Amino acid sequence: MRYSNSKKDENSRLCGIIEANNKDRYGNGTDEIVDLKRKITLAKGKTKVDLVIKNARIVNVFSGDVYQTDLAIADGIFVGIGEGYDNARRSYDANGRYMCPGLIDGHIHIESTFLSPIEFCNAVALHGTSSVICDPHEIANVFGLAGLDYFLSSSMNLLVKVYLMMPSCVPATSMERSGATILPTDMQDYLQRYPNRVIGLAEMMNYPGVIIEDAEVLAKLITAGSRPKDGHAPLLSGKLLSAYIIAGLGSDHECTTIKEAREKLRKGMHIMVRQGAHEKNLKDLLPLVNKFNSAHFSLVSDDRDPIDLKENGHMDYLVRMCIMLGLAPIRAIQMASINTARYFGLNHVGAIAPGFKADFILLDDLESFTISQVFLDGTEIGSINAIRKVNNRSIDKNSISVSSVLQENSMHIKNLEDPKMFAIYAGSDTSSSSTSSSLLQVIGVVPGQIITQKRALQAKIGGEYEAIADPNRDLAKLAVIERHHRTGNVGLGFVQGLGIQKGAIASSVAHDSHNLIVAGMNDMDMLTAARHVSSIGGGLSVALDREVITSLPLPIAGLISDMPIESVILSLEALNGACLKLGSNVIKVPFMLLSFLALPVIPSLKLTDKGLVDVDKFQFTDLWINHRYSDKN
Repeated sequence: MRYSNSKKDENSRLCGIIEANNKDRYGNGTDEIVDLKRKITLAKGKTKVDLVIKNARIVNVFSGDVYQTDLAIADGIFVGIGEGYDNARRSYDANGRYMCPGLIDGHIHIESTFLSPIEFCNAVALHGTSSVICDPHEIANVFGLAGLDYFLSSSMNLLVKVYLMMPSCVPATSMERSGATILPTDMQDYLQRYPNRVIGLAEMMNYPGVIIEDAEVLAKLITAGSRPKDGHAPLLSGKLLSAYIIAGLGSDHECTTIKEAREKLRKGMHIMVRQGAHEKNLKDLLPLVNKFNSAHFSLVSDDRDPIDLKENGHMDYLVRMCIMLGLAPIRAIQMASINTARYFGLNHVGAIAPGFKADFILLDDLESFTISQVFLDGTEIGSINAIRKVNNRSIDKNSISVSSVLQENSMHIKNLEDPKMFAIYAGSDTSSSSTSSSLLQVIGVVPGQIITQKRALQAKIGGEYEAIADPNRDLAKLAVIERHHRTGNVGLGFVQGLGIQKGAIASSVAHDSHNLIVAGMNDMDMLTAARHVSSIGGGLSVALDREVITSLPLPIAGLISDMPIESVILSLEALNGACLKLGSNVIKVPFMLLSFLALPVIPSLKLTDKGLVDVDKFQFTDLWINHRYSDKN
């Protein structure tokens, strides 16, 4: 379309008026205008850029293709793609290697790694992770808002971008005692104060609260407004699932079968395919992903073990798994980058394009997805020690909000002296007719999952008419001891499938309220392990023959170590080795599994400090099936 000279003159006149008005209002221009002009000038190649990447084969997550070209980077972002950016301070020849965007973990609890936020980021950066969306509800359940302040401060300005979802369930339910409570007013405060860091509502585990229209739960959903709201709805289906979704919950990471994931996908949920340290769902769910629906899937880790991080990697491991299972490499990369970014409304990460953060990975080939080089904010990453040096410079340690409550012992237990505190009495009637009907409700471990089964097993009755553990049936006694308010609460039960034949293991990591959980084959070893965890200010321990074999102190909230990942791994390897002394069939990650046996929002049977919980009915249930006997504790 051609314009007459008069129209051109009028257009010039209007532009002049706008520019004059801007000068009147802003002087020489606001910071935003100056910044925008600089970006435009850089993109046009008129200003020297910081770095040019030559001869890279870009994996384009928008177009779904791969092509070779050059890229220009300045101020930590991509400013241009293509030739003509020779005016650069530095040039890097990719030599035809593949270049894909930095990877994003869309759902993780950093505390599950036992690492501080900064040390976690140090560890995963070399695996190509550039952003994580974490739910810090573990530390929030112990220390409340002080725990959130610690996470926000200690993850600020790191090379790996850390975004927080506001914990929605502190506590997760009323069926356990947590260390703190977070109210809708607290949530509103943090969402308003940290709009670029706290980006949505974390997993709504209290799905029954949504369905029964609990006033506080609904207030939390409304408080989050239009921000992303993560779901947590294991096995929920039909009308109840529809009710959950219509309340605003947009994602789910708890799917364990294709049938479950398909229904949630069809009803509009974003499916987060989880592959964690113990929760391994990727292989079962991946066949559902195809070229028509893959944009609605993301890869997430949820909970990771530091040994697993060392041996396999982080999000790069999940991408490799997808490719090995037959998914197209570009589709797998999309599920670990742009799909996640789009779901969370992060418009500046997850792709290689102008205006996006210059976070990227160089690979020799896509099939093996073996990373040869990582760049974050346009900076080449070397060793973990080099990353530590950069991150430590980024954080003024004096500004980290580690209040006095975070520095003190978080273990506040009323009593660990009573040798009979774990006794489960079967009653005084020893006739064959009564003992033969003494059936227990037992938590049944499901290999590779955090859901459990309800099992009915005959109780083994020992001296003083006590129900005791039975190594011949892989039946261990289980106890959850309240550790926040000295209430004296002790929940008792049994678990089958840990593989323990003798001794005991104890942990102050017990999702989600993180009371002290202990499992074992005899009460004295259980007491020994529990006492040691309390004495070291929280952590993990293994006991045998009334002696502690080894332990891992977790001084921050009883959840997190203050040591580097190398030291944490050495301690965990010693713990896992000690567990093998308790039985040759002990599962691979016993402490990770143990921690989920207390989580009353994951079906089907769990134990809290208040008692045994039937999660399917969302109510307490009796340990004794026939109700003839009772738990005297």
